[in-house]
Amino acid sequence: MIAALDWITVPLSYPFMQRALVVSVMIGAVCAVLSCYMVLKGWSLMGDAISHAVLPGIVIAFVLGLPLAVGAFVAGLCCALLTGYLKENSRVKQDTIMGIVFSGMFGFGLVLFTKVETEQHLSHILFGNVLGVTPRDLIETGIIAGFTLLVVLAKRRDFLLYCFDPNHARSIGLPVRTLHYGLLILLSLTIVASLKAVGIILVIAMLVAPGAIAYLLTDSFDRMLAIAVAVATGSSAVGTIASFHLDGATGACIVLVQMAVFVLAFLFAPKRGLLAVRATRQAAAAAAQTSS
Repeated sequence: MIAALDWITVPLSYPFMQRALVVSVMIGAVCAVLSCYMVLKGWSLMGDAISHAVLPGIVIAFVLGLPLAVGAFVAGLCCALLTGYLKENSRVKQDTIMGIVFSGMFGFGLVLFTKVETEQHLSHILFGNVLGVTPRDLIETGIIAGFTLLVVLAKRRDFLLYCFDPNHARSIGLPVRTLHYGLLILLSLTIVASLKAVGIILVIAMLVAPGAIAYLLTDSFDRMLAIAVAVATGSSAVGTIASFHLDGATGACIVLVQMAVFVLAFLFAPKRGLLAVRATRQAAAAAAQTSS
């Protein structure tokens, strides 16, 4: 028991670990809430697109001496708006458009990245550096995450209806276009808030795994939100502390914990788990043989 407590208390005796834990939990919570909508809407690739598309904005902001978060948000928003415009004005499907837009912007960002005299913190945008989060970073992340959570929770029913059935949402008078771009803006803000902790490469896992896990475990959207937040915040806490003992990348440890939880849910979920589905099929086959 004492050893288990030391496993938790020793890392948290350091201020940088305390900041890392707080920012990881905040990011986990906001990513989890948006993750539920992304899973229902089928927007997993959209999160991937925006997370990669922010790179040129970050590099340009660095060159101009602007806050990196500003450049990241503008680039992510441009990616989202360009994707929506191309989808509405061409015959190409949305997943194809997203692949073209985000790969093009990411390639442009990499070209800029190699031409700029980079410092270490700019490289951390790719892979995250939650242990290097400063008090100022903590405040910025808290403001962005708090604003995003408040908007999503305040409009959660409208966003849910839009994601589940946009035609019905339009028929009852909901501003579908506003909800569409509003959700994209919130997604961009969430990615900006997550960059310094998990980086461009791993933020997509934070935006998909919690919602996917919760989707396997429940049929109620309210419970889905609660489960996703619990999984994300718990994984963030465990991954952060584990990274201290393993001397590993914190963002990667958080994502690995989430992947482990997903595997468990995939196998053992009561209704949608692999074992439950197999048992149901075997019972149905046995019942069919008996009746025949």
